Amino acid sequence: MNDQQALVQGTQYWLILSVAAVLPILWAFTLSLHFARPYIVRYLQTLTLRFGGDVWWLSYVLMRDGLMVVTLALSAIFLFPNLYLSPDLGVPITAPLAALVLFWALLFKVTGDSDDNPTTYRIVSILLVVASMLYIIPQIYGVEAGDQVDSLNAIANLGGIPGALVSGSNMDVSYPILNLSLLGFAATGAVMFVWFMRQTKFEAAEIA
Repeated sequence: MNDQQALVQGTQYWLILSVAAVLPILWAFTLSLHFARPYIVRYLQTLTLRFGGDVWWLSYVLMRDGLMVVTLALSAIFLFPNLYLSPDLGVPITAPLAALVLFWALLFKVTGDSDDNPTTYRIVSILLVVASMLYIIPQIYGVEAGDQVDSLNAIANLGGIPGALVSGSNMDVSYPILNLSLLGFAATGAVMFVWFMRQTKFEAAEIA
């Protein structure tokens, strides 16, 4: 029974750490597709076939927004206290905040039009950059650098920086970050619910 539990726990840890290692790649692709919009627009202007332009644009939007949703879905695992606060798992300490800021970016995309409104596009761009930094920086300088502390200290004195950027090694900071992120998700979800209800009521009034 102990061997079975160890196997299940080991598989769980391997899966979580694999997701944590893959997420920087997804963040890089998310930023690349988002900031590729001006290039896509310029390329569409060179097409003479309207149908081809529509297919190209819809494919780009599907990949861009779909990748953001996948990144958010995978980042949501860091909202589980048993995973995020586990001392055996090394995950970025600001990973829940990164998921929250990405959720805000999706909120602006849903409630606004980031493709036609320059202001909304800038807001989404800033939120995506902040969210990616909140995840990638502690992932590189905390999780990945944790195994190389002795070697890196020979070059520059890092002190306790790597440990401070890992959730399981800095509980005094991890707990407030997790609670703040959960409250942020709840508040954002409530805002989205109210907005959708108002939109539904407005559309119903127009139909009547």
